[in-house]
Amino acid sequence: MKILSQNTAFGGMQGVFAHESDACKCEMTFAVFVPPQAVLERRPVLWYLSGLTCTHQNVMEKGEYRRMAAELGLIVVCPDTSPRGNDVPDELTNWKMGKGAGMYLDATEAPWAENYRMYTYITEELPTLVAEHFRVDMDRQGIFGHSMGGHGAMTIALKNPGRFKSCSAFAPIVEPSTADWTVDAFEKYLGPDKAKWREYDACALVADGARFPEFLIDQGSADSFLENGLRPWLFEDAIKDTEIGLRLRMHERYDHSYYFISTFMDDHLRWHAERLG
Repeated sequence: MKILSQNTAFGGMQGVFAHESDACKCEMTFAVFVPPQAVLERRPVLWYLSGLTCTHQNVMEKGEYRRMAAELGLIVVCPDTSPRGNDVPDELTNWKMGKGAGMYLDATEAPWAENYRMYTYITEELPTLVAEHFRVDMDRQGIFGHSMGGHGAMTIALKNPGRFKSCSAFAPIVEPSTADWTVDAFEKYLGPDKAKWREYDACALVADGARFPEFLIDQGSADSFLENGLRPWLFEDAIKDTEIGLRLRMHERYDHSYYFISTFMDDHLRWHAERLG
């Protein structure tokens, strides 16, 4: 693991690191904020998954999470959104596909299957690496994310309810198998059989029996992607006859940007801290 940068912030350490990934067959970069409490004891870890076109840097520079994470004693890990490198397949003119758009799934179709294994990277490889190098309490894990990352956080939580104790999302894509801006990527990554898409779709997972105790979702009503891409009301409908809890908060005048995310970041960190103990 290479140290790319380390900076002191709110008594803790904000670091950026790189390593060779077996899952993605390339060098991957991720950020970790370590609160001051982690000097003496293992602390809960919170995974933040970013959205389309983003890297670890977007939330690290705009998310405004460090002050509250330091106060609450939360380790925050921010992975990249896709594999990177000159040898990694991409669609240069399509921001919804390829680099920056890994969708947090394991691709099965050529040429994507060799590198685009973000689900395995997030759920297996990166947690193992983080546990080796940082004082994390792996029995207390939470996950959250934005947009494509909100989709990733919700599906990963639903598929791993024994691992994660909390999950929240900012403007998540709750049903990517039918959303205008994700259907194309799902078909290219996973093939034309839509039955295979269901394991990476929060609404479909719930319909197929997946369960998680509760979710917090914040959504801006002025979000330009709300009607065709995000549609949180679909998840609200999906859980109606289940025991899954949902706190869906709609916010007038807020859009899809990090101005929106940073406004409600403290609320999400407190939500996770309450459930992680």
